[in-house]
Amino acid sequence: MIHRTVLFVSDGTGITAGALGKLLEHFPRTIFKQVRLPFTDTMEKIRLAQDAIVHATEEDGGRPVVIMSLGNLELRNSLKQSNAYFIDLFSTFIDPLGEELDQKPLTGAGIAHSVMGSNYHERMEAINFTLGHDDGMTNSGLDEAQVILIGVSRCGKTPTSIYLAMQFGIKAANYPLIPEDFERGSLPQVLHQHLDKIFGLTIKAERLHSVRSERRPDSFYASLENCRSEIATAEDLMRKSGITWADSTSRSIEELSAIILQKIRQPKKPQ
Repeated sequence: MIHRTVLFVSDGTGITAGALGKLLEHFPRTIFKQVRLPFTDTMEKIRLAQDAIVHATEEDGGRPVVIMSLGNLELRNSLKQSNAYFIDLFSTFIDPLGEELDQKPLTGAGIAHSVMGSNYHERMEAINFTLGHDDGMTNSGLDEAQVILIGVSRCGKTPTSIYLAMQFGIKAANYPLIPEDFERGSLPQVLHQHLDKIFGLTIKAERLHSVRSERRPDSFYASLENCRSEIATAEDLMRKSGITWADSTSRSIEELSAIILQKIRQPKKPQ
């Protein structure tokens, strides 16, 4: 395996530069040590970033990767005097787009927040809704939910719900299927009127056994036999109710969210 340092240098929070870090996933044979340097908005802080580049080079024996989002051209050019491989958001993407549109791009820190202001408030509302409707915490307000995730305990409902809220402003509730539901042989009554917005998650029994064992080792709840039984019964309940589901075993939250968004944003069929 190869070890390399990647520095995320931004004049703001670094969220945009961090998003570009997804590029690193295409190189699984390299172990990346991530260093984040947000609010690098003065020449003094640029010098600190240059020191970090030198240190990373000495430590790794090779120059680091620098993913940068710096609107100020002087700061940008000063940083590039260092010996590193640069992925520059502005020179690679934003400046050429400005030329195509014949517009001078905005370059101040916090631009993404100001441009996406209304979306920001939608996401905040969605996050509050999702946190308040986690794990079947309340049945009140489910009419507002854009999606209701169901599945056995510890199959990934909570992190997926929160990701949908944070990234897309989706009001996502999640509801655990529990032994009482399995004994009754049907979904909870409160969900019957929301079948059109329900999406199910399932998981391989071995993975669920591993996850539950970290929380409650040597318990019936975590036993492989119980995991297999719960998963089979949950999938049967979803099948009988006509609910689409996805397997979370080897899928990332991003992949699950894309599948869910595709499902809930499909045009409604006429009655």
